[in-house]
Amino acid sequence: MSGFEDITYEIEDRAAIITINRPERYNAFRGKTVEELIKAFRHAWADSRVSAVILTGAGEKAFCTGGDVKQRAETSDYGPTESGMFEIGYLHKVIRDIPKPVIAAVNGIAVGGGHVLHVLCDLTIAAETAKFGQAGPRVGSFDAGFGSAFLARVVGEKRAREIWYLCRQYDAATAERWGLVNWVVPQDRLLDEAKSVAAEIAEKSPTAIKFLKQSFNADTDHQAGLSNLAMSALDLFGKSEEGLEGAQAFAEKRPAEFGKFVKA
Repeated sequence: MSGFEDITYEIEDRAAIITINRPERYNAFRGKTVEELIKAFRHAWADSRVSAVILTGAGEKAFCTGGDVKQRAETSDYGPTESGMFEIGYLHKVIRDIPKPVIAAVNGIAVGGGHVLHVLCDLTIAAETAKFGQAGPRVGSFDAGFGSAFLARVVGEKRAREIWYLCRQYDAATAERWGLVNWVVPQDRLLDEAKSVAAEIAEKSPTAIKFLKQSFNADTDHQAGLSNLAMSALDLFGKSEEGLEGAQAFAEKRPAEFGKFVKA
């Protein structure tokens, strides 16, 4: 499938491999990237040849570092899109709703919105060099929907709050111990491992897999309402003086001056 600028899409055996292809920006996504990811997932959804989807990032440094903060600092948004909207919330929904397992192959840094993407995938395989964490409060952003509520289901309330409040980065071994990833492999085996898992899935009943995914999702589908509310709040917050301070400080490589926004 051609015509993409920010991602690549290919089919190998029964797996669709979607790669975020912006290594010069540590695979951070802009509005166009999100739009292309949605198109790719929907294409894999409709393709009867595909039993599973692998999501990864180009290069070895980053899986995805979330929204392109430099773009946001330059234009106060994530750039132009065909729809005129920044549809990251809809991308989250598509990853959950596609009736085929989505495997995150985390090849490097997965922070911010990139961390949310891997958490939403059905399975996560990490390279030994992968790093995980959140960055939102450091750059004037947050995900109060699936990115926090669903994360708490995965690692527990205390760990989820630690990840968000402290914005630390955690190595792959720690992520595996916390249940944040399924298993860890050497960097040079990552994609082969993901393909092997996709091949195992392809041997199973696709209808049974579909019902199982929908059953797992049913327990947390109410969080979609929280996600919609959170995305609306984030849109307003991102345009505020406090939200813009985080993005501008990141772009200018200086500490953000958040102290002046503390309220009683």
